[in-house]
Amino acid sequence: MPKDHGIGASPKRREDIRFLTGNGNYTDDMNIAGQAYIHFLRSDVAHGTINGIDTAAAAAMPGVVKIFTSVDFEGVGGVPCGWEITDRQGNAMQEPKHPILAEGKVRYVGEMIAAVIAETADLARDAAEAIDLDITDLPAVVNMRAALVDGSPKVHDDLTSNLCYDWGFVEENRDAVDAAIKGAAHVTTLELVNNRLIANPMEPRVCIGDYDRSSGDSTLFTTSQNPHVVRLLMGAFVLGIPEHKLRVVSPDVGGGFGTKIFHYAEEAFSTFAAKVCNRAVKWTSSRSEAFMSDAHGRDHVTKIELALDGDNNFVAVRTDTHANMGAYLSTFAPAVPTWLHGTLMAGNYKTPLIYVNVKAVFTNTVPVDAYRGAGRPEATFQLERVIDKAAIELGVDPIALRRQNFVTEFPYATPVAVEYDTGDYNATMDKLEQMADFAGFEARRAESEKNGKLRGLGVNTYIEACGIAPSNLVGQLGARAGLYESATVRVNATGGLVVMTGSHSHGQGHETSFPQVIAEMIGIDESMIEIVHGDTAKVPMGMGTYGSRSLAVGGSAMVRATEKIINKAKKIAAHLMEASDADIELKDGTFSVAGTDKSVAWGDVTLAAYVPHNYPLEDIEPGLEETAFYDPANFTYPAGAYACEVEVDKETGQVTIERMMAADDFGNIVNPMIVDGQVHGGLAQGIGQALLEGCIYDDDGQLLSASFMDYAMPRADDLPNFEVDHSCQTPCTHNPLGVKGCGEAGAIGSPPSVVNAVVNALRSGGADVTHVDMPLSPSRVWEAMQS
Repeated sequence: MPKDHGIGASPKRREDIRFLTGNGNYTDDMNIAGQAYIHFLRSDVAHGTINGIDTAAAAAMPGVVKIFTSVDFEGVGGVPCGWEITDRQGNAMQEPKHPILAEGKVRYVGEMIAAVIAETADLARDAAEAIDLDITDLPAVVNMRAALVDGSPKVHDDLTSNLCYDWGFVEENRDAVDAAIKGAAHVTTLELVNNRLIANPMEPRVCIGDYDRSSGDSTLFTTSQNPHVVRLLMGAFVLGIPEHKLRVVSPDVGGGFGTKIFHYAEEAFSTFAAKVCNRAVKWTSSRSEAFMSDAHGRDHVTKIELALDGDNNFVAVRTDTHANMGAYLSTFAPAVPTWLHGTLMAGNYKTPLIYVNVKAVFTNTVPVDAYRGAGRPEATFQLERVIDKAAIELGVDPIALRRQNFVTEFPYATPVAVEYDTGDYNATMDKLEQMADFAGFEARRAESEKNGKLRGLGVNTYIEACGIAPSNLVGQLGARAGLYESATVRVNATGGLVVMTGSHSHGQGHETSFPQVIAEMIGIDESMIEIVHGDTAKVPMGMGTYGSRSLAVGGSAMVRATEKIINKAKKIAAHLMEASDADIELKDGTFSVAGTDKSVAWGDVTLAAYVPHNYPLEDIEPGLEETAFYDPANFTYPAGAYACEVEVDKETGQVTIERMMAADDFGNIVNPMIVDGQVHGGLAQGIGQALLEGCIYDDDGQLLSASFMDYAMPRADDLPNFEVDHSCQTPCTHNPLGVKGCGEAGAIGSPPSVVNAVVNALRSGGADVTHVDMPLSPSRVWEAMQS
């Protein structure tokens, strides 16, 4: 019988009451008395020299408070990058300055050149249009391979080239991998594109900067997934504000998908301008601005080679990837195609030799950074596509080929420096086969054929590394911040709890699932627990939410803090019952003495903690509040098997997803309903990438897909009813909850299953095709059918 409370139950999300009734508190809902409004003048050319900026006419317009250009930021730091990569020769990556407002040159369409502060948003916009810019166009570089050709225009004149870094991993394996591929019985080679994406969360980015002259305190309200990191980067490295004088508040956030992890120039500008103007200033991004200023995702071009022996065992993998950085390095950008991608190239398989080469390239495009999955989808797509192609070339069953090469013994140390602690890849594939009814596929294909459609089945597996930790390891790999998480648990005198967490919720359901964990530990009702997040003045220093880390890392910090609470409460209960604290048990909200009928309720103990009349203060100090910081010993490794069935219209190339099935191993599950929702969302985004979404620049660096008229987002009628299962559970062995992370899985596992299914359908119709690049638009699919 399903549980109705605690870990494993599916209570409705408590936060949805305020969201569904219009009572959410988003940054754009907030207004400060006397605030002014910001409008940024952005570049409409991809590459050019700024000869002059004439603001006189604009400054004279009604309602204009002040106009800023780069000269106002002399002596102010640039927007910092949070991760440094070392190249194959041991040299640090090339790292150009990222100015708040363009200095001397513009380097992509959408870069901020000037900013107008005015009494209303309309007045600020009108004044920005009156600024006279003198810019000399320069040749733009958009194609990554062309950007590396000698003589190509340089995005940054002070760098030696457009190459940010040339990274190899594991460099010591390179010769052995080359030899294994040279001597292999069969080598499958595939060149593919992981298309550039724009996250498009429902809520665009918003900033409100405020300054209190009486105290010297600055406050930034912003749409961020990690307010403490914004405070650290902006305060220490950009504006030089001590952390105790800078507060960052990130209230309700309407989706992030990675694009709200990063510290943006607009945040630094708003904080800086509020102090200069001595009044609050507010910026709300338009959707058009979001397309050309939010960090983009993916954008890799890869050649992958899979070598097999005569028995079809995988013997080596070699990849060569060009990864687009855009014009500047965003916060985590250098890590995405390297440590978050290269370390996952083993996949679910026991391939003994792997070498990954990544060339990160500057281009005259919007900066690129983490997008849901961040490196893991790119690795999975390469690997699962080349395996399917190998199965075609060898004439073997793609599922059998995968099963033959699965890792089956754990812990398993991969050749790319990570250790999978636990998993059961055959179990998830077994579950998928049961869900998908593979035996009945040919009958379904025949029925589609009667209707003039081609039907295809695609299968793949995935594994991801979640949590992005431990701090000492990622520090050695170039991270410029710790990646632990924190929690403070404050118990009130009447027994209720307030949990202040460094994790941030922007759709994950933390206010529901986090109380389930603590309520289970203590044995109280979940309604007695309140979750507080998103305000650096209230919560302990934490690293925020990304990389499917909230429960595995943030939840573990809460468990550790709650364990401290329980241990102290047991000591108080022991004094109240005149027993040894070693004999005290806590169950269902009641403390008891083992082997006796003595007991005392949770509320009585918490009251005694604040009214300490019945125990000696020299032994136990009053109060009941504890803090814990949790730094994981390892990543967590969710894994799964996915299947997709598609129909393809023979006349038009239109692809319809008929079925989408996901069998995932997320370890222990706290709230199955929330997990289902996270997987559903990921599947939708993965299908969007596979079929619809694609960010396109022309040769001059103009963004052609700069609105929803030209950038196709998935809609409800593009998606089937998803079939998901997470009953195959191998708990994580190194965090107290045994959880693994689920937020990104759907976006990682679904793109290759869709492409595999489409290729399978086309081949069933006689097309000699082994790959089609994403997005699988009707025109691309129709062209592939003609082969």
